[in-house]
Amino acid sequence: MRSRIQRFLQRAACSRGGFCLMLCMMCSTPSLHAERLKELASIQGVRDNPLIGYGLMVGLDGSGDQTMQTPFTTQTLNNMLSQLGISMAPGTNMQLKNVAAVMVTATLPSFARPGQNIDVTVSSMGNAKSLRGGTLLMTPLKGADGTVYAIAQGNMVVGGAGASANGSKVQINQLSSGRIPAGAIVERAVTSPLGDANTLTLELNVSDFGTAQKAVDAINRSFGAGTASALDARVIQVAAPAQAEARVSFLARMENIDITPAQAAARVVINARTGSVVMNQTVRVLDCAVAHGNLSVVINTQPVISQPGPFSGGSTVLTQTSQIQVNQAGGALQVVTNGASLADVVKGLNTLGANPQDLVSILQAMKAAGALRAELEII
Repeated sequence: MRSRIQRFLQRAACSRGGFCLMLCMMCSTPSLHAERLKELASIQGVRDNPLIGYGLMVGLDGSGDQTMQTPFTTQTLNNMLSQLGISMAPGTNMQLKNVAAVMVTATLPSFARPGQNIDVTVSSMGNAKSLRGGTLLMTPLKGADGTVYAIAQGNMVVGGAGASANGSKVQINQLSSGRIPAGAIVERAVTSPLGDANTLTLELNVSDFGTAQKAVDAINRSFGAGTASALDARVIQVAAPAQAEARVSFLARMENIDITPAQAAARVVINARTGSVVMNQTVRVLDCAVAHGNLSVVINTQPVISQPGPFSGGSTVLTQTSQIQVNQAGGALQVVTNGASLADVVKGLNTLGANPQDLVSILQAMKAAGALRAELEII
């Protein structure tokens, strides 16, 4: 039965001469499925931390930075060599081809301890042609507070390939960035507090009073009345054991509680750059009449050569002749009937025969007229 419903929605969404509408839920009934609490909420204080660093990539096969155009690469190399006890004469012009300046980024996960390894991403910041085959030299990774939390070093994996000769170039994927698996060692841990001695705080990923209340009811059914209480539409306060071992066991049980989230508000998301339109299953439309026509202007310019008469002493003149055509598509009124389900909404909008770009304007006009019962969000 469900497969027939899906095929019906797909045919309605991609009707002939209409637009292809992407659906958030390929089901005509507004049924919601239970989800674990860990998918709906996070624990306050348990978070990742971004790290960033600046370093040098060496060992490139002649595809490094052009040092005359990227002086910071030469300056960085001079500073590194001086720290290793090698001094360069002032004014030395190093023509390097195997070195590139790079930015190194990583994410320090919560509860990471010194000595653990994390992955890093290396990206060129100069004009290096490729970082393939390079080795990242020891690079300190700092957090937002300027403290070094990890040290990165190692050989990089580039998921691309390319070749060039005599002005021709072939390239697959990206050559100016790559990843070093387990390329950084954690040097400093970040404290991740789990609340005070008696309570911890949950934060829902999406603010919703209904979902917050359902989460509180589910937690209280599992651990007893008064264990959880909702402070607002996002924050839930939970009474937890004070001992660390008991608290870990408590959180493991709580994260696996099944909760059916409240039905989301009706929303239509429009990507104005690509013309994509996505609507959820709670979108409804009222009876309305829509007229939408396209105006196109075509300008065709052709060169015309004027030749002078024989023995006239004149010169050949090149002129331009333009032809302008204005075409306006029909904009007859089309009736969009009241839609009680997502399938009805798709079927009604497809009767307009509009492309995705036209549909953006139509939906905005329907919202202004009060015929679209949904929130418009343009990204």
